Amino acid sequence: MILDIAIPAVHPLVSSPGLIFLIVLAIILLVPMLLNRIKIPHVIGMIIAGMVVGPYGFNVLARDMSFEVFGQVGLLYLMFLAGVEIDMYHLKRNLKRGIVFGLFTFFVPLLLGAVSAAIFLKFNAITAVLMASMFAAHTLLAYPIVSRFGLTTNRAVVIAVAGTIFTVLGSLMVLAGTVSVARYGELGIGELARLLGGLVAYCLGVVYVYPRVTRWYFKHYNDTIAQFVYILAMVFLSAETAAWIGLEGVFGAFFAGIVLNRFIPARSALMGRIEFVGNALFIPYFLIGVGMLINVRALVAGWDSLYMAAVMSATAMAGKWLAAFLTQRVFKMLPVERSMMYQLSNAHTAVALAVVTIGLKIGIFPEPVLDGTVVMILVTCTVSSLGTARAAQRLKELTMSDTAIVDDEENRKKLAAVNTLIPVVNPLSATELVSLALMMHDVRPGGHNHFFALHVRNDNSASSRAVGQNSLDIAEQAAASVDVPLKTIERYDLNFVTGVLNTMEERDINEVVIGLHRRTAVIDSFFGEKLTQLLKATYRMLVISRCYIPVNTMRRLVVVVPDKAQYETGFVRWVKCIGNLGRQLGCKAVFFTSAGTRPYIEAVIKKWGYAFRREYREMEQWDDIVLLANKIIDDDLFVVVTARTASMSYDPGMASLPEFLRKYFADNNLIVIYPEQFGPEAVVPAIGDAISADVETVPSLLWLKAGRWLRRIHELKRRIFSNPDKPRKLDL
Repeated sequence: MILDIAIPAVHPLVSSPGLIFLIVLAIILLVPMLLNRIKIPHVIGMIIAGMVVGPYGFNVLARDMSFEVFGQVGLLYLMFLAGVEIDMYHLKRNLKRGIVFGLFTFFVPLLLGAVSAAIFLKFNAITAVLMASMFAAHTLLAYPIVSRFGLTTNRAVVIAVAGTIFTVLGSLMVLAGTVSVARYGELGIGELARLLGGLVAYCLGVVYVYPRVTRWYFKHYNDTIAQFVYILAMVFLSAETAAWIGLEGVFGAFFAGIVLNRFIPARSALMGRIEFVGNALFIPYFLIGVGMLINVRALVAGWDSLYMAAVMSATAMAGKWLAAFLTQRVFKMLPVERSMMYQLSNAHTAVALAVVTIGLKIGIFPEPVLDGTVVMILVTCTVSSLGTARAAQRLKELTMSDTAIVDDEENRKKLAAVNTLIPVVNPLSATELVSLALMMHDVRPGGHNHFFALHVRNDNSASSRAVGQNSLDIAEQAAASVDVPLKTIERYDLNFVTGVLNTMEERDINEVVIGLHRRTAVIDSFFGEKLTQLLKATYRMLVISRCYIPVNTMRRLVVVVPDKAQYETGFVRWVKCIGNLGRQLGCKAVFFTSAGTRPYIEAVIKKWGYAFRREYREMEQWDDIVLLANKIIDDDLFVVVTARTASMSYDPGMASLPEFLRKYFADNNLIVIYPEQFGPEAVVPAIGDAISADVETVPSLLWLKAGRWLRRIHELKRRIFSNPDKPRKLDL
């Protein structure tokens, strides 16, 4: 309905479906290449390309049913992406600001637009209010630009996205009210009550049904293609249901994105497919279709259309700027944040087209309003795209300058490469292990994280080679789906443990993410012989995983941390892994630890900017872990941070940890983390680097010296027992 605008019925130059699609693909391919040279956002290029090839341009393509369908899908897809990419933790933290901005950016343009339409355009009250409703709403057209800059968690962006829901709903309410007055001569209270009742029932139904159905589906169907189709079906079901009760589909798509947000981690194959399909096809189709509506010749043909377009464009932009300015003054925000809020809320497309279409059908608007609306869309989209790109660049520079490190030694430590090894034994567990490893790290283009997938075999049979190659192929595909390079290694070695250890030495591996073995005999231990040998042979960080359901369906992280864990070499690293995991999953993390360790965990989380819900509960002694058996449910992810023998945080009760886990947590999703210990990195500097102003003390240098002595003693012990016949020199 929102794109139901009459266009000239002139036979286009191209009518072949294949050639039409080829021309559209050429536009999507070539326009960004040309515009990158002059630094113009792709959004503007797509709209201009639509003007050139459309019915009002050179009439190469007609705005046929394909543009109607794909354009509508692209608009809904755009709003869905805005909802699914928003950080829910930051949304809750900035909800108050978002509500205030939503009220400002709705009522200020509404009042200013009504007054402007009455004074400058000489419209009556009904027509002026209906026109003002299109000024009040906005479309997050420039959101892909913000996403490309990696600023989706910035508070100005979150506030602008949160305000969108109020403007869309408010504009639709005004539209319903003015149409009722125009048709029946009075405000239909019953109609508004029906619309509000339907809105409440719709929101409650989506919030209750969608998470439960989605969690069930993801547990039973792990195929990412099937999950992608499911997500699209749920989005368009939400959009059509919203349209059925009298709302616009854009609200339904946006609301579905918010509800489904936590089931689609940012670094997942599912999110990769969603972003790829939308940005590569549907959204460009929508932008090209918008450009086809713009009739530049109508503006120069008469003064009325040009005057109408100028008044509408100026009023729409002035109202949005004033709303952003008031929000900045109320919350004492930076000027660049005001610019970001203004530019994101400046584009008008979806609701504006819906309002002008309905206004023309019922005879409220004169014909020049259509031309003015289309030009307003072009002007506001152009200004919004250029302004958002400029504001995003300034915000990115400001963020980088705030976190800049002047000390070269400190910079070297923070940017030290993290090499993660993922041993894959069979194809069934490869995808889950790779996904878990990626979620536990801050993966970004040009980053310092490197991932290796390893398959170790000790025979040259064809079946063994086939299983190994298949496992590595699946692991590589899982990483490639989120654009993360992964190096695959197939190794022939004496046994599994030897192959892993040799690879760790050759590739300078910092940590290993490995799956828990399946017990094959009654006398088999919980960790198994291979993991037990691996723990004894290396002091690098080891992450042991066993998940019965997909990680993205977890409701809660329950993390058990031993006392004095902050004194270990790998303390900061495993806390960062938990921080990344909590941020990706969007669920609450509950830390069970001592009062002395808690501030160090919180300091690392704050220092590195991990935003997720968390709470802390005191655990007096390590044996209390057994008391959690009845508190961990099937949808929880139970994370146990333990320690190796003779390390600083080691507790004698840890010797029975495998038996505890086997007996009390056999049916739970589990991750066991052995942090790096006795390593070459300095303990105190590593902790001191993570501690913020919240922590007043740092570990004593005595702990550092003790750690170094213990490391040397264990190294001497390893050398002596590896070859007892050869004398060794004690080098302390």
